[in-house]
Amino acid sequence: MEKKTIIGIGEILWDILPEGKQLGGAPANFAWHCQQLGARGAVISAVGNDSNGKEIMDFIEKKEIINGISITDKPTGTVEVKLVDGIPEYVIHEDVAWDFIQLNETGKEVLNQADAICFGSLAQRNEVSRDSIIRALEMTPDSCLKIFDINLRQNYYSRDVISSSLKHADVFKINEEELEEVKKLFGFNGSKHSVAKSMLDFFDLQLLAITGGELGSLLLSENDTSEMKTPKVEVADTIGAGDSFTAALAMGILNEYPLQQIHSNAVEISAFVCTRNGAMPVLPETIVKRINK
Repeated sequence: MEKKTIIGIGEILWDILPEGKQLGGAPANFAWHCQQLGARGAVISAVGNDSNGKEIMDFIEKKEIINGISITDKPTGTVEVKLVDGIPEYVIHEDVAWDFIQLNETGKEVLNQADAICFGSLAQRNEVSRDSIIRALEMTPDSCLKIFDINLRQNYYSRDVISSSLKHADVFKINEEELEEVKKLFGFNGSKHSVAKSMLDFFDLQLLAITGGELGSLLLSENDTSEMKTPKVEVADTIGAGDSFTAALAMGILNEYPLQQIHSNAVEISAFVCTRNGAMPVLPETIVKRINK
């Protein structure tokens, strides 16, 4: 069976952690986990013409992820990460390469073949990258699954950016904290379930996913609902867990799995990622085989 082509587009950077630096940014994390689950993973972003940028290019090549990363004259992005009880807090530097994403030839080629693409709100903080992301979404085939994995950081978002993103999205993934902010911005009221149903209808979505860390998660489609508790695991850190959850959603939808199975797979993968340091651990073969049954 031909592999699905799945793209992460947006920020790519180095997370500067207490123990050293690790590749960061949702698009690469997402693409890597999709690739582990049997897809052709691709990343579209931008780095600087500097040593940090070269290291990212080398890293992506070693991971055998399709490289749609352009090179700019801005410095490669970095984020200082402090872990407070295992939960990351971020200081995100501005005017960096991923604020100026351009679609290069590899990026355009892979967009024309895309089965799914995932994008967020953070990389749209600058107009240049925002325009490139919207253009990229419009270049994909009509059948391409578009996933908006919102990422509300600091003040890098607006109602307009969220609204424009959701006009292009089939799937909306949001966490409990972000849900409260989106409710305020759009004037939704009521319980989590009633708001979820309102959002599904209002934004004409195929699927809405609400994650709540230890509180569990909720998936809602037009005809089905799945609610699951989060398994108790020994948490190393939570970096990248949400991106692995999104990767399992994408693969499950493309493989036409039932909603409960998609949800179970996403919960299992994200729980495993929490038990390892960093966003890109290698998934055990047992998990991959079970998910790809």
